[in-house]
Amino acid sequence: MNTLKRYEFVLAIYPSARGIAFTLFEGPLSPIDWGTRRARGQRGNNRCLRIIDALLIRYRPDVVVLQDTSPKGTHRSRRVTSLNAAIGELAERHSISVYAYSRAEVRLAFGHLAFTSKHAIAEAIAKHIPAFERYLPPRRKLWMSEDSRMWVIDAAMLALTFFQSASGGEGKPPE
Repeated sequence: MNTLKRYEFVLAIYPSARGIAFTLFEGPLSPIDWGTRRARGQRGNNRCLRIIDALLIRYRPDVVVLQDTSPKGTHRSRRVTSLNAAIGELAERHSISVYAYSRAEVRLAFGHLAFTSKHAIAEAIAKHIPAFERYLPPRRKLWMSEDSRMWVIDAAMLALTFFQSASGGEGKPPE
């Protein structure tokens, strides 16, 4: 009999150029808390880390899920990549397991959908978790920048990829 490890709380964090988004799940369809925090300027990373530290202390998650920003993972800006690595280090200092997934791994986890574009995955999430419906922005045009509401969906994608993995979390630690 295969038994999957049960995690009480899974915190997914999605850093962006303008701040961070997070989702806290108790199970694949059970979000507990979510939100975005803006942090720009020279001290944006430090502000993000203070916010995340407070989240880690408040919720004491079993797992932190991040985007894989290693050279083999997802290409992100240098600032976001360094923030992502600092988040992983902060979680490890709190003795929390860290998993990271690339965009390709997220698409693979949602491979059962007819289309695996970012917007199609976001629509599927909003359909199955009504709390995220209001975070689903209209389909983005090529000339538009990404709507900040999508950050929460991005964090949810990472958490759901974690739950979708075969053993309840078979990603790799961030590099």
